Amino acid sequence: MTIFELLAVVITLTAALGFANERWLRLPTVIGVTIAGMVTSIGVLALGHFGAFGGGTAFAEDVLARIDFDALLMQGMLGALLFAGALEVDIGELARQKWTILVLATVGVVASTFIVGGALHLVLGALGLRIDFVYALLFGALISPTDPIAVLALLKRARAPKELETLIGGESLFNDGVGVVVFALILGVAVAGGHGDPAGGADFGHVATLFLEEAVGGVLFGLALGLAAYWMLKEIDAYGIEILVTLAVVTGGYALAGRLHTSGPLAMVVAGLLIGNRGRAFAMSEKTKQHLDTFWLVIDEVLNAVLFVLIGLEVLVLELSPLFLVAGLIAIPIVLASRFVSVGLPIMALRRRRRFLDYTVRIMTWGGLRGGIAIALALSIPASRQRDLLLLMTYVVVVFSIIVQGLTVEPLARRAMAGEGLPTAGDVALERADRQRAEERGGDEGAPGEG
Repeated sequence: MTIFELLAVVITLTAALGFANERWLRLPTVIGVTIAGMVTSIGVLALGHFGAFGGGTAFAEDVLARIDFDALLMQGMLGALLFAGALEVDIGELARQKWTILVLATVGVVASTFIVGGALHLVLGALGLRIDFVYALLFGALISPTDPIAVLALLKRARAPKELETLIGGESLFNDGVGVVVFALILGVAVAGGHGDPAGGADFGHVATLFLEEAVGGVLFGLALGLAAYWMLKEIDAYGIEILVTLAVVTGGYALAGRLHTSGPLAMVVAGLLIGNRGRAFAMSEKTKQHLDTFWLVIDEVLNAVLFVLIGLEVLVLELSPLFLVAGLIAIPIVLASRFVSVGLPIMALRRRRRFLDYTVRIMTWGGLRGGIAIALALSIPASRQRDLLLLMTYVVVVFSIIVQGLTVEPLARRAMAGEGLPTAGDVALERADRQRAEERGGDEGAPGEG
């Protein structure tokens, strides 16, 4: 099967499942296509089990086996998705909450990594399912950051104040980049230590240097990319070339970040914020803004649909061990509890400096979705029995997060806001519609007098 044929199969299947979701399920795209992909996978497995679709099962598994999910997402789609998400974030509101986001995206991620890793190591060990501590930490690192792709897609539908929306969205954009760096550092320790000795082959100074190169280097490189693109956008007024410039930032910039050993995800977030705010305000005509927004909206929606269809289809290539499934179910409350602690404690400490809405921790805990990035990181771990365990645990947590949390976070936010006496997004929309009708009536009444 050629690359073109493989792409054709994936795009066609994504279009079919996306249509089915919009026509019958009518769920948010992220949730609907994931469910549709899982149902399709389970159907293929069931038919193959009963000998009714053996050739089709082999074909489907062959297609999935040929897709390098880790490379596709981490080196292909991630840069575009993060850039597209960052374009929509208000940098002014982000700046007002910068210290909260910084603490949650760094201290929160590291704390959650060790809470999840430590708890998982103890609980699974007590159940007789041995996992090396460094691999438990690996799971903590890959599952602790919230996935900005899943979070931002659902935030578009969220009924929450702008302040909370920016906090959740901003944290998810930055904790993703930090989480990838932390995961890479722990993976390096695991490999150097012979899979069991976390102290082997690494020291604190080396780890700190790598972190600075990746995280700080990624931010600085993203700033340089954004400024270069801003200058180019300001010098011309040709929306086709300007869109091409932003595309070059995402593709060329992300590839170069890898060569420079800096964080590509963080670089894309910073460049997207700069172009989406300063570039939009001072370097683009109205026509360019419209075309740029439309282009990246389409890219974002298409890549999201493809990504979450692939997440659903991953069932076909997982080792569905009953014991591993139990471990995955155990991991769900551990991950949620660690999220509650790693978000709640920093916010409790920061309340001395600023006010938070009373339900902030609840919404951030339940609304902190995990997605394709966690699966991609799990797939990047070298092959071993422990890698198979981590991969299935990751898949169980991600599916629970997308489907259960994704379907219930909006009602939770609505109830929390109603308890606070705050207007929901629906109330705001109705108020806006009433105001618009009143303005139209006022315009109609004034019209005859103008003649």
